[in-house]
Amino acid sequence: MDVIKEHAHTRYPAVAGLFYPANPKELRAMVARFLDETRTEEPPPKAMIAPHAGYVYSGAVAASAYALLRNRQRPIERVVLLGPAHRVGFYGVAASSADYFETPLGRVPLDREAIDRVVGLPDVFVFDPAHEQEHSLEVHLPFLQVALDDEFSLVPLVVGSGEVAEVERVFDSLWGGDETLIVVSSDLSHYHDYHTARRMDQRTTEAIEALEPNKIRPEQACGRLPIQGLLGAAQRHGLECRNIDLRNSGDTAGPRDQVVGYGAYVCD
Repeated sequence: MDVIKEHAHTRYPAVAGLFYPANPKELRAMVARFLDETRTEEPPPKAMIAPHAGYVYSGAVAASAYALLRNRQRPIERVVLLGPAHRVGFYGVAASSADYFETPLGRVPLDREAIDRVVGLPDVFVFDPAHEQEHSLEVHLPFLQVALDDEFSLVPLVVGSGEVAEVERVFDSLWGGDETLIVVSSDLSHYHDYHTARRMDQRTTEAIEALEPNKIRPEQACGRLPIQGLLGAAQRHGLECRNIDLRNSGDTAGPRDQVVGYGAYVCD
């Protein structure tokens, strides 16, 4: 277990009690239930794409990817987590100056050496305001804490506007080996009727599985840039990506006039 540093800088949870339970026992039980409901013997992937909505909407879809981590034969020591900015507008990729990210389940140590390595790449810089209220990274942490038994360090990066090449350089710098897991946080289509959302999300899925990043438009995925960066890196590293769960909020939370799409994808 990590020894908490004296005078450590911690990024505290911003959406506990909103996107997921703030009570630690309730949160751990909910995440464990999601994972237990997804039974698989497949090994963990090198990289995954998973959604970041409230757990009642997208938790089961995210769990379909995170359940694979329970089948690891080797330790996953570091998680590189990229997600889109929702709260603060900026250009480039924002790192955090924190030593820890905290959830109701405890503190996750940040890999400062890895973060320092990518800060200084073109348009990658420390920008704490991008992290303070951002949910796209935070909602993944309880899944990682439960699936990996709290035995990992984190490289959290928020992606603003910019060029795909900037994100690809980040992935290439942090790619590592079996000890490193890459996670991209993204929902899919937003606020369309059920059938329109299904068609749009299917097109996005086809583009991801074909490793064709240029076919993913901004309206198809809020995490378009990190997805596109991952697909470019996957091509260079000889990976294939496939969908393992594709639903929307009409499937997970009941019928509604407008829905949001969620997909889980693994690349190995």
